[in-house]
Amino acid sequence: MKVILHAPTASALERARNNATNLKREDPDAHVRIIANAQAVGAALDIVHEQLDSITWLCPISLDRAGRQNREPLQVLTGPAVLEMVRLQQDGWVYLRA
Repeated sequence: MKVILHAPTASALERARNNATNLKREDPDAHVRIIANAQAVGAALDIVHEQLDSITWLCPISLDRAGRQNREPLQVLTGPAVLEMVRLQQDGWVYLRA
């Protein structure tokens, strides 16, 4: 199972983190990526989640527009979030908007 949890807002990021926690508890082998863009990027940078930051990917455009620097273990996508989500879906990932 491969799941994208898309979070464009701070509240969506909170839901995505809850969804990821629940999914991994039920299916520990599931591949999950939280993709944050827009306002969720600032929330991801400001609110540490030790268990889920390593599966959280930030949109580089949103990061740049916010004038912020990434912090590890958060990861930055290689291109715009929309493009990366389309590519992942083409590779069999399921998209869920949180």
